[in-house]
Amino acid sequence: MKNVDRRQWLKTVGLTSGFTLLGGLNGMALEYSARPYSIDGPIKLSSNENPYGPSKRVRSVITNSFDVACRYPFSNLTGLVHDIAAKEGVSKDCIVVTGGSTEGLKATGLVYGLGGGEVIAADPTFQAMLRYAETFGAYIHRVPLNDNMEHDLEAMSKRVTSKTRLIFICNPNNPTGTLLDKDMLRDFCTSHDDEAVIFSDEAYYDFITEADYPSMVELVKQDRNVIVSKTFSKVYGMAGLRIGYLIARPDIASRLKAAVMANTNILAIEAAKEALKDDDFYKFSLMKNTEAKQHIYKTLDGLGMPYIPSHTNFVFFKTGRPIQEMISQMQKENVLIGRPFPPMNTWARVSTGTMEEMKAFGQALQKVMA
Repeated sequence: MKNVDRRQWLKTVGLTSGFTLLGGLNGMALEYSARPYSIDGPIKLSSNENPYGPSKRVRSVITNSFDVACRYPFSNLTGLVHDIAAKEGVSKDCIVVTGGSTEGLKATGLVYGLGGGEVIAADPTFQAMLRYAETFGAYIHRVPLNDNMEHDLEAMSKRVTSKTRLIFICNPNNPTGTLLDKDMLRDFCTSHDDEAVIFSDEAYYDFITEADYPSMVELVKQDRNVIVSKTFSKVYGMAGLRIGYLIARPDIASRLKAAVMANTNILAIEAAKEALKDDDFYKFSLMKNTEAKQHIYKTLDGLGMPYIPSHTNFVFFKTGRPIQEMISQMQKENVLIGRPFPPMNTWARVSTGTMEEMKAFGQALQKVMA
């Protein structure tokens, strides 16, 4: 679904009571197993996955692509790059397809962190790029979140020096689920991209419900020093297939392509091409995610537990207990929740799941907190 179409749909539906207009999509839930990854294992609400995907159409394409799985994926990649470029409104030279967006983050961390490059990032935030860059000698300036659990852009600005090579922004942020003010974000990027490259991690962009919220791809279109990462792991339900992409000015994209190591595979490529066309499943995923989040909020409200309203497919809430203890207690109730995110060691992150899983989460949390 193109961004402009998506925004209009979100505005029309409102992601609340408007979902009654899409009753037909609810029936799609019957096509997918409530727990496709395991019949007997614990309920997995720890990795921000989409329990309904891949879609039925995507699964069919994967099956039909096995005949060409004996071939290297390079020629098939051209079609996907064309489709992504059309979706994002950029030239194909701006697109770097990666084995999941995490590979794109790591490749960027290598390019800009090698040899002692300095990187500025919020704390806590998604760590894949930062830890990988540190492995290759980068110095990471970790800047605590502000009182609203958002990136403290003012404090991050003060860390910029002549040695800064990259500024990492995860928006919406993982693990807090917070969304930056769009004007403040744009101003920050345009104020500092002549001093360092800005990396906008938009893994959860599809879940944003503000109708006019921009992707920083619009700055790439202006030839600014900005890199954007996106993924097929979340709303498209393809985390296990490992495919994502970066969007950057062609000269930056070329540097990043040279640092990509694993690449992706032909089944994932064909799946991604079909996923971009499957608007019904896209809408269905957003609908079910909102339904699950509302159930989490209701559970937490009933227990009097503080939480941060989320722009993602997870919720960050305060337990008042050491997180490792909380993880262990929930696991005993057959529910897996997110890993620790220091220094917020009394907060927990829970992913959205099917409604059956959300009910099981609520029952387990009530028992643990009692």
